[in-house]
Amino acid sequence: MITALEQARVVADAVLYEGYLLYPYRASSSKNRVRWQFGILGPASAPAGIGEPPEMRAECLLAGEGGITVHVRFLQLQARQVQDAAGQPVQELRVDATSWLCWEEAVPREVTLGPLSAEELRAGQRLPIDVPGSEDVEVVRDSVGTVAGALRRSCRPLRAEVDISATEDGPVLRLRVVLRNVTEGPAQDRDAAIARSFLGAHAILEADGTPFVSLLEPPPEAAAPAARCENVRCWPVLASTDDELLLVSPIILYDHPEIAPESAGALFDSTEIDEILTLRVMTLTEEEKAEARATDPHAAAIIDRCDAMSPDDMQRLHGVLRNPHALSSPAMTEDWMSEDWEVPSWSDTGGKPWWDPSVDGAVSPETDAVVIAGVPVSRGSRVRVRPRRRADAQDLFFSGQEAKVAAVYADVDGGDHVAVVLTDDPAAELHEWYGRYLYFAPDELEPLSEVSEPGEEV
Repeated sequence: MITALEQARVVADAVLYEGYLLYPYRASSSKNRVRWQFGILGPASAPAGIGEPPEMRAECLLAGEGGITVHVRFLQLQARQVQDAAGQPVQELRVDATSWLCWEEAVPREVTLGPLSAEELRAGQRLPIDVPGSEDVEVVRDSVGTVAGALRRSCRPLRAEVDISATEDGPVLRLRVVLRNVTEGPAQDRDAAIARSFLGAHAILEADGTPFVSLLEPPPEAAAPAARCENVRCWPVLASTDDELLLVSPIILYDHPEIAPESAGALFDSTEIDEILTLRVMTLTEEEKAEARATDPHAAAIIDRCDAMSPDDMQRLHGVLRNPHALSSPAMTEDWMSEDWEVPSWSDTGGKPWWDPSVDGAVSPETDAVVIAGVPVSRGSRVRVRPRRRADAQDLFFSGQEAKVAAVYADVDGGDHVAVVLTDDPAAELHEWYGRYLYFAPDELEPLSEVSEPGEEV
């Protein structure tokens, strides 16, 4: 049976390799010249504008006293130099039907620190991470066993420091973890800086019998301490059902993130959409596929997996309908998609199915209202936007901005959605004319005292 830590590593691996390869996965693709997009801790010796900052800092909350173990995870750059049979460097080596290109690979690393007791955490600890350099040669032979060339792989040594400390903050314990790249050596250009960087750096914090507290949805008694937590270049989220694992991610995630079961395998392309990327891989020419295979073993695996997909495999990528009430209604079973299952409705439909167009007459988005903090909000109302955990990264840019309500919509599950346009948006009138609104839940909006007259146009 897979452990909670192993399950967390599955998600963490997706974070680790995010942006590792960029579609179309070929070395000649221009965007593959700027890889390693997330979680880069560069060397402090790099001049400004050359490398990434050397540090990330995470602060999180523990519900009580207890020790922790820190699993620091990252990629170490590995340069692959191709050589011919005489040992001379070449850009490409072709042997029989296979070819290899010079390329920057990466080696996954995980360093475990601890366990550290509560007393050690209160005293504060500085722990070193030393990753040795390496160099090895893989001999390449042809089909009859003759040496045709070699692949020389090399890694530069890396060194980091991890500062770990804990202090009381009201009813909880505030934990601080700082990961700092202290690798020495010249880094006067980007290539040298990347070779001395921790790539995709993140951590999994493992508590000993004490749950972590969500920073996204803290309980009322921990709301103030959660607001005081300062996270720099990382985003801590709960990563296990018992909340004793915390993923310190370099990208924004929700609590308890999971890999979609429909995903057939990693595609490494930032914010990947499996079906679209798989279809595009299938459109590559045989020459382009051969180049992708020569780029990196991970790229070769993607090409081979896409080539081997059956129509049923593709259909699974197209989407899935899940019961949103599965956890809240014991009566819902795995056969909920049968014809006898009744979809919850936002109104009395008179026995008509919710998808019947005539049912839409039960609502009127331009005149309906929803009560927020005791204030009826409808078309023309002024509100302030306060995106919460359901918001995407784009919504967060609108936090604190004033908006006018364009309509109030209801969905078939009984939820309300408020359509707004931003007051200060120069294109507000155009968005309203096209009906291109921003949508927020009622608890993401704060009513303002100034309310438009009934029927006033937005």
